Amino acid sequence: MPPSQRYTDIVIIGAGPIGIELAAAVKAANLEYLHLEAGQIGSTMQWWAPGTKYFSSPERIAIAGVPLIVADQDKATRENYLDYLLAVVGTHQLDIETYTRVNTIEKANDGFNLTTTRSFTGVGGPEELNYTPSPTTETIKAKRIILAIGDMHTPRMLGVPGESLPHVSHYLGDVHQYANQRVLIVGGKNSAVEAAIRLFRAGAQVTMSYRGESFDPDRIKYWLHPEIEYLIKKNKIEFIPHSTIESIDEQAVQLSTNQSIPADFVLLLTGYQQDQSLFHQLGIELVTDDRKPKMNLKTMETNIPNVFVAGTATAGSQQRTKVFIETSHIHVDRIVAALQNRVSDVAPENYWLEES
Repeated sequence: MPPSQRYTDIVIIGAGPIGIELAAAVKAANLEYLHLEAGQIGSTMQWWAPGTKYFSSPERIAIAGVPLIVADQDKATRENYLDYLLAVVGTHQLDIETYTRVNTIEKANDGFNLTTTRSFTGVGGPEELNYTPSPTTETIKAKRIILAIGDMHTPRMLGVPGESLPHVSHYLGDVHQYANQRVLIVGGKNSAVEAAIRLFRAGAQVTMSYRGESFDPDRIKYWLHPEIEYLIKKNKIEFIPHSTIESIDEQAVQLSTNQSIPADFVLLLTGYQQDQSLFHQLGIELVTDDRKPKMNLKTMETNIPNVFVAGTATAGSQQRTKVFIETSHIHVDRIVAALQNRVSDVAPENYWLEES
């Protein structure tokens, strides 16, 4: 039996914050569209550790004109923001087809052909390794595509012996599972530093291995840097600079410093990479060391006509984070303007980090 087929003007792929904000704007402009998400709304945030807080203040990560209200006027947690995204979807009555993964996109004379399958996980996260495509497919024909797919999909693998052992992970889970355990954390950016502080407070014996000499305060949440420095200075957390992993076994981790560190759990928090398969299928040119899609910043249109990119998807696999939620709101206005055959006149705010 041949797969079913649907037709639409625009397909938005990805239902993270900027994907949702785009959908609200496209709907308000009375443009025909379908909105697809491989997992649940905000699926990337679902594999973050419980209680993780955002760097940005609530007003900077609020979307689609809906205020983000947080208890005690504090920064939003992962849980706050997931609830908030559902509230935005409900407020704007957005129709998002969740658990629908786009497997392939092909260029056609009259637009694009997308093949989708039923999915039970978002793109990325621990469950991605077990993803098996459904044999049942559907084809969607669209004239224009907006890729709001994010950039945190697969971990940067170290390629060392023992990396696949069951006590080794690239993701921080519930911190309480590490209580009274010896934990070695590899990394020196936000995720590693925040994990070290939280695990220490949960009762873990924490050791940090970092290839650099010290942590860069410009790359760590400003309230975390003095805390990690204090804990290291007071020998609450052991810090081993200029070190890399050579191998891992069930009892210990061998470091390049000729040290063997006993570890019950190992967290390799060395960052994540973008799944760029849809970029490759479309023929989007990737540039710079981050392999980000080439685009016109005034319209967010890529080198492939009628294919747009928004949010952190524009940044490729970021080595130094410059694109995040608060710097991406302007993408929405630019894309909607381009869809309406006009040019956005909205200027970036002075804290926008954007290359010319």
